[in-house]
This record gives sequence, structure tokens and C-alpha cells, in this order.
Amino acid sequence: MWTNLEEARVVATHASRAGMSGSQSVDRALRLLALIGREPAGGLPLVEIVTGSGLNKPTARRLLLALMRAGLVEQEPKSRHYCLGEEAFVLGVLAARRHGLLELAMESLRRLSAVTMDTSFLSVRRDNYCVCLHREEGTYPVRTHALQMGDQHPLGVGAGSLALLAALPDDDVDRIVTANEAVLLAQYPGFAPALIRADLALARERGFSVNPGRLVSSSWGIGAAFRYPDGRVAGALSLAAIDSRMQPARQEELAGHLAQEVARMERLLAEMFVSGGKGMGGRPVNVALEARRA
Repeated sequence: MWTNLEEARVVATHASRAGMSGSQSVDRALRLLALIGREPAGGLPLVEIVTGSGLNKPTARRLLLALMRAGLVEQEPKSRHYCLGEEAFVLGVLAARRHGLLELAMESLRRLSAVTMDTSFLSVRRDNYCVCLHREEGTYPVRTHALQMGDQHPLGVGAGSLALLAALPDDDVDRIVTANEAVLLAQYPGFAPALIRADLALARERGFSVNPGRLVSSSWGIGAAFRYPDGRVAGALSLAAIDSRMQPARQEELAGHLAQEVARMERLLAEMFVSGGKGMGGRPVNVALEARRA
């Protein structure tokens, strides 16, 4: 029979081992994440991850699946290589303001707000949602406050969000709208899936998106997406103003300003990629933007 003291020691030992095992799993998963993050945009096959990490194949695969569930890693459908995922990109942008997409966009946001006197925004995709990374206030005395930094809405809700959705392939659009249908119907009465699809078609036809005050009745928005050199959607720039400042003629004017800044963003992003003679398949030099490789 064990004494109470001996039993307590056994329990403590088991708890300590369990804690060490959990900590070890976290350390190993982070090691895999760092390993994938250092490699080219094409990602790594499982065999190279196993070799580089020193882990056995089942353990590496189990940890990769956990990282994929968290959105930190994704697997390319064709090559089956593992690359950094969307969540890694968003975390990198949010954590590295000085070296990320936000820093790159600040000049465009300031110029948009100065030229138009309206409020400008930078938004990025986060899975099936859109997150606002920055809001740059305009100088027009009557302002709209429909979107704040850090706000998240389903893709298609709002001008920047709709611009992101419209820039995606049709298969992605169908999947995202279907996945968001329940929350759209429950929480966004002005954004039924059929209405979002109609807005999306119009945005593609025009070359820019418009939110005609559906989120907040007096707040209109106009947006345009910009891409990485390989064609992937990077983010969206948008402007918001009261409805009287968003009449059709002015929408075209604002769309022209957005188009200029979209071209600037795409030019800067292209300059940050090192092609190495391989066209658009190179990797970005900027540390925070490396998290966006997929």
C-alpha cells in the first residue's frame, strides 16, 4: 500500500511528465512553423519537413494537421507541399506594423484621405471574413463611423470586404458565401447571399465595389482590391463617406483615386519579390510579408 506521500509523488510525477509532453509538442510545432517559413514560396514536401525537423513522419504529420486547423499552415492542392497559411499572414501584419503590409499602404491611405477628404481603410482577408487593419480619418467635417480598425465582417459585407470577395475565383466565392450564409441571414439583414452575389457581379463589371449604405444607412463605401505579383489577393483599399458624397459621378472620381493607389501597391509589392529569374514564383524580401506565402 502506498502512503499518502508516495501517492502524491506519483501523481506529481505524472502531471509533470504530461506538462513536459504538452510543452514539447508546442515546441515541435513551432519548430515546424519556423522551418516552413524559411523556405521558398513553393513550400516544403513532407519528406523534407521530416528530415529538417528530425521528427518521425507520424509525429510531423500530426503536428502539421494541428497547425493547419489553426490556419497557420496550409497544403497546396497540386504539389501537396506545406506552406504558411492565411492566419500566419494576418498575425504577421498585425504584429509587425513597421515591416508589414500596413506600413506599405500608409502612404496610399494618407493620400486617399487627403485628396478626397474622406476616410480610407486597409482591409485583408481572414479565412471567410474581412478584417480592417487601419482607418485613416479624412478632413470632411461630417464623417462615417461604420468601420473601425480591428472590425471583422463576413466577406462581402462592406466595400473593402466586397472588393476582396469579387477578386477571388468563383469556386472560392461559392464556398465562402455558402459557409457564411447562416451568419449573414442572422446578423446582416442587408446582406443576404443573393444580394451579395448581385453586388459582386456589379463590382466585377465596374472594376470597383460599392456598399450603398447597407451596413449603416447613411454610410456609403467604395473599394478596390490589390494583388501580389503571382495574382493572389493581398488586400483592399476603400473609402467611406456620407451618402450625399457618394453620388454616381463622384463614385467614378473616387474609383479613379483608388485605382491609382491600387497600382502603386501592386508595384511596391512586385518590387519586394525576388524573382531569381523565375518570374512571379519568388519570395518576398520583407519579413512580415513572408508570412503570406501560400
